[in-house]
Amino acid sequence: MLTGTVKAVCTSEKKGTEKQAVERIHVRPNHGIDGDAHGGNWHRQVSLLSYDKVKAFNQRGANVGHGAFGENLVVEGVDFKTLPVGSRFLVGTAELRMTQIGKECHSHCAIYKRMGECIMPHEGVFAEVLKEGDIAAGDELTVILPDPNRPFTAAVVVLSDKGSKGERKDESGPAAGKKLEEAGYEVVETVILPDEPEALKTQLKRLADGRQVDLVVTSGGTGFSLRDQTPEATMAVADRNAPGIAEYIRMRSMELTSRAMLSRGVSVIRGKTLIVNLPGSPKAVMESLDFILDSLSHGLEILRGTASECARK
Repeated sequence: MLTGTVKAVCTSEKKGTEKQAVERIHVRPNHGIDGDAHGGNWHRQVSLLSYDKVKAFNQRGANVGHGAFGENLVVEGVDFKTLPVGSRFLVGTAELRMTQIGKECHSHCAIYKRMGECIMPHEGVFAEVLKEGDIAAGDELTVILPDPNRPFTAAVVVLSDKGSKGERKDESGPAAGKKLEEAGYEVVETVILPDEPEALKTQLKRLADGRQVDLVVTSGGTGFSLRDQTPEATMAVADRNAPGIAEYIRMRSMELTSRAMLSRGVSVIRGKTLIVNLPGSPKAVMESLDFILDSLSHGLEILRGTASECARK
């Protein structure tokens, strides 16, 4: 069993300000840390950073104190970056669940400007609160790895210029989310983006690398319009191609309408995440998922490492 020791607990009352070490913190589900500016009902309620990484960084001349990287918990003896998302932490009288590794750095902090890098974007992790409790320096943190047979996680990314501006109500995202939840998936995020390939690439990388989602489905941007760049953005972030899924969606959709041949959607793998492009209409999204969901679980189990390849007898 992997354990570590909390070296410091830190909070900040305002976003954008450096966190300061405090005696103890109180955490609550659906909120995070009482009195911390980043509290809220989202997946990044508590940030954690390995003390060993901070110590090594300081030995290179950073000379920063606890909380300087925006971390809430500084823990010695645990390399958080090596843990899978979904790991649980028993610490103090509370329980946390890891939801994301690293984060995008939108504006370089003073540490980055002085050292040329900051370790939080690639070494820090985030967690949500599962059980209310208190955490203080000196508390032991115990890591519980996720159940290999836990439900698959999924995210939905909708590509719509008008939807992203609030000019049109999105119906394909909720349709996809409902269908996935009915199939037993835990839908962790639904994101609406304009038809901008760079924005899509950023989100696909975050969901695959940071959140380690098992399945990402996109909706929209697969047609012939010049703004339809979803397949190109998806292929740009792929490690491997998985063309059979997209081909099967087109084949089955052709039984319903010949215009299905005009869909350019692709299906690929990034790391251990499967990414599948779906059409933009709610009806086509539901139909497409109906075609593939029964067969996806085996492929996702192989990606997760809980099933092996097997030949059909």
